[in-house]
Amino acid sequence: MAEQLLEQARDIFEGQIDFEGQKLVENLVNISLSIVGVRFYHNPLFQQTALTSPQAIAFLVGYFLQDIKLAVYIGLAGTAATFLLTVPPWPIYNKNPVKWLPVAGAAPPTNIVIDEKMLR
Repeated sequence: MAEQLLEQARDIFEGQIDFEGQKLVENLVNISLSIVGVRFYHNPLFQQTALTSPQAIAFLVGYFLQDIKLAVYIGLAGTAATFLLTVPPWPIYNKNPVKWLPVAGAAPPTNIVIDEKMLR
């Protein structure tokens, strides 16, 4: 039973994305996490960590309303939304699949036996 559920989950979440899709996902992650205020960068020149620009919604709301709990919830909700936007292999991330070259000089294998069954 658990094995079947695991297989179904694998079928849902295993997917292919192309290189352009990876680039799009990276941009979406950087933009969305910067907006909600959980994206930090490290500046090696000044040896400090700072919030990225534009100023984060979570920080601004928390600062102006003086409510750290609300700022944390906004940050968590933004992180969850970013996760749902970028982690599953949505079809939009595989619009430019790579066309691989065929293997040169290799003949397809014949008479393969797996678990005492002949495959052709």
